Amino acid sequence: MSRLTAEFWVQAYLARLRLMEIPAFVVAHGDDTGGAVLVKLNTLDGQASVFQRSFDLMSGARTWVTLAEGDERDVDQAVARQRSFDPDLWVIEVEDRQGRHLLNEPGLRD
Repeated sequence: MSRLTAEFWVQAYLARLRLMEIPAFVVAHGDDTGGAVLVKLNTLDGQASVFQRSFDLMSGARTWVTLAEGDERDVDQAVARQRSFDPDLWVIEVEDRQGRHLLNEPGLRD
């Protein structure tokens, strides 16, 4: 089974968010084909979470896990650390007071 390119996945994700009228922005443009993606959820109250894709070696499942959460400045520092290790990393910022990011929706969670 072939994998989607990072750019294709990001564009499809942004389109899904637009359909739900959830603002989102590309904060860091990573490698178009193989860059990993971080999704930062900003709830616009000084709090944030950042999610990364994880691979479970035992089951083979790919899931979204929380990399960091709490004060937005702390989350931004976690993102900056990840970017210092991986210059090909994409960072998408989602802004939603209700905390919606859609990563658990069919087609995005798997």
